[in-house]
Amino acid sequence: MSEDVTYADLKFQDSSEMENIQEFDQVGVKAPPAPSHVWRRRALALILLCLLLLIGLAVLGSMFYLTSKIEMEKLEKLQNFKDKLQSNVSLQLKYNMDNLEKIRNLSSTLQEMATKLCYELCRTEPEHKCKPCPEKWVWHEDSCYREFKEDETWQQSDSTCSAHNASLVKIKNKSILKFIKSKELYGYWLGLSPRKDYKPWKELDETIISSDWFTGNTSDLNGVMYCGYVYSKHVYYGPCTEEKNAICEKLANPVKIESTLMNEEPGERG
Repeated sequence: MSEDVTYADLKFQDSSEMENIQEFDQVGVKAPPAPSHVWRRRALALILLCLLLLIGLAVLGSMFYLTSKIEMEKLEKLQNFKDKLQSNVSLQLKYNMDNLEKIRNLSSTLQEMATKLCYELCRTEPEHKCKPCPEKWVWHEDSCYREFKEDETWQQSDSTCSAHNASLVKIKNKSILKFIKSKELYGYWLGLSPRKDYKPWKELDETIISSDWFTGNTSDLNGVMYCGYVYSKHVYYGPCTEEKNAICEKLANPVKIESTLMNEEPGERG
């Protein structure tokens, strides 16, 4: 009978085993451990670091904005200063140019006045110190004239004028024409170009529009050439080898303003 297993025994055994299993589960097997506090601290530190980074970026952004704004304001002030400076420089340059023009006009006026005054002084004292021509030369407008009463060929007369940095007279306007007429010259070579063919005489007035005034080289005159000379109020042509007087002209020097106020004793000019 001991070996007979009843339903009650099996049920009891099963109940015991179930209790043992439950007890083993409650006592022998441990539940999973809770999350560590270290990881929580690390997560919190990471969050704080991110917040600090965000705050830092915000501060840096604000500083950059403020710095940029300040620099832009400085740049704008510098640009305004530059524009104002350029405007002042332009105004100063214009003012200087206006003054320079006034000075030029004043200088020109003074020069004209000095020239007229000197001309009047030379009428009473031909060798006044203000005279813009060398001694023995006659002053007319902006040129100096001198008669050389030396019997010379046309070529020799031309060389004589060249030796005084002058040339034979060319009558190219009415003012010179009137001046030459007033001199009443008889037999004076003129600066007309030598010609191979003879040319009839003409009135002195007709020479103003003439294209015959000399512009070439006088170093060599081959063969028989004809040269022009003034005789009273006419122009004649004769062989260039004839001997006549010469009248030369050259540009006058500017009249010195200070010299118009200085008198000169006779014999001072060299």
